[in-house]
Amino acid sequence: MPEGIEVEYARRLIEERALGRRIAGVDTPDLWYLKRGLTPAALESVLPGRRFTTARRHGKLLLLDTDWRGPTLGLHLGMSGRVLIDGEAAGDPLVYGSNLENPEWHRFTVRFTDGGWLAMRDPRRLGAVELDPDEHRLGPDAFEVTQAELDRILTRSRAPVKAVLMDQARIAGLGNLLVDEVLWRAGIDPARAARDLDRNERRRVHRAIRRTVQLTLERGGSHTGDHMAQRVAGGVCPKDGTPFERRTIAGRTTFSCPTHQR
Repeated sequence: MPEGIEVEYARRLIEERALGRRIAGVDTPDLWYLKRGLTPAALESVLPGRRFTTARRHGKLLLLDTDWRGPTLGLHLGMSGRVLIDGEAAGDPLVYGSNLENPEWHRFTVRFTDGGWLAMRDPRRLGAVELDPDEHRLGPDAFEVTQAELDRILTRSRAPVKAVLMDQARIAGLGNLLVDEVLWRAGIDPARAARDLDRNERRRVHRAIRRTVQLTLERGGSHTGDHMAQRVAGGVCPKDGTPFERRTIAGRTTFSCPTHQR
């Protein structure tokens, strides 16, 4: 499922293949996909004739700036969305979503004057499109969060540390798979109250975030962490061979080691 890693791959593909191409029009067959009052008429009034100049990412939010001080197009991949440009999909195939090519799953498409296109393919219909999204509603990006920022985020909440790390308003870009990998690497029980972590434990979490992001970017996706292969019935901890504990924390299926995650 798309997390910050997959969104970064989409950003890179857009940067490589879509910037500078003049927009001819947009196709919006699924009006539900347009959020915060956005309408097809509003898109048609501001996008055709413009070009995307910059592809940015804040957490799981894709931000495509346009020329002539035009609007910023915001794309959310949701749980099963992928960006396609001229038929090429960004990143590795999804693990928990269909990777079939079905035109009915193209929820939003930007057509370019050269005949090419950029589309959002989303089988589960959980993504979204908006104009000029409010980036301030998101916390610092997980790829760049500092130790001081993470300390403030964790020490201010009694919620389970997993819930805090997955809260996009606190820290943006980490989803279920990445957080489980981070806490496994840091040796922290996902159910512990965030504010109870001491200074050394918070430092371990910060190092684990940086390492997990780097490693999964290099390997090809949020599903490539060392923890991932054992997220199954009968799975064991790759560090010490202890059977993983399977729980629901923050509403999400969670796998952790009861021996070294404390």
